[in-house]
Amino acid sequence: MTESVESLVCVHEKKLREYVSLLSSYEGKIRLTGPSDPEVLWNEHIVDCLHSVPYLPESGRALDVGSGGGLPGLVWALCRPDLQVTLLDSVRKKCGALGEMAAALRLENVQVVCARCEEYAVKEREVFHCAAARAVASADVLLEYLAPFVTVLGRVIAFKGPLYVEEIKPMEGKWARLGLSAPEVHTYTAGEKERYLLLWTKQTPVPKQFPRKIGMAEKTKWWR
Repeated sequence: MTESVESLVCVHEKKLREYVSLLSSYEGKIRLTGPSDPEVLWNEHIVDCLHSVPYLPESGRALDVGSGGGLPGLVWALCRPDLQVTLLDSVRKKCGALGEMAAALRLENVQVVCARCEEYAVKEREVFHCAAARAVASADVLLEYLAPFVTVLGRVIAFKGPLYVEEIKPMEGKWARLGLSAPEVHTYTAGEKERYLLLWTKQTPVPKQFPRKIGMAEKTKWWR
């Protein structure tokens, strides 16, 4: 763990461990993250999410798209009680679990929304100071999903493994089509796995046609 992650653990470990216990108990009922072993959840999921906390905005609203079990959104909410965090997922059972976990953790800065991101972006366009997704889709699809939500000068965050290089290569030099900068890439390890945090800064508003209708981001690439 990096020094910044270690300091976050020192301050927030009790609450984070409580969250891991809740997440583990839900895995037997609803598939949220996959593993139910608390140490695997801690090492491969909580630590992974903690690496993004230093890049959150100083204040405002953050969005976790395809939140599933609340990763990274509930980790953000626990570490940054001053930040308003929205957890977005299209699966009603997962949204129910997210709401129950947020209540059990006594988090007053969390909102759970059950909707498709393509539809929610019409309502909440360019109002979040950062938006992230973890284990949801390929980088090009994620960018079309996330960029419309973020304010100018806000951040888009993606958690990736080593194959991110192949994912982003076709988009090089075309980021401006979604109003984005080229990505910053930060390397770290979580549970002995090599991980990469990709950060884009929103430079201009996203063209009105994005995001497109449900399913279009996967079928037709925005960068072509």
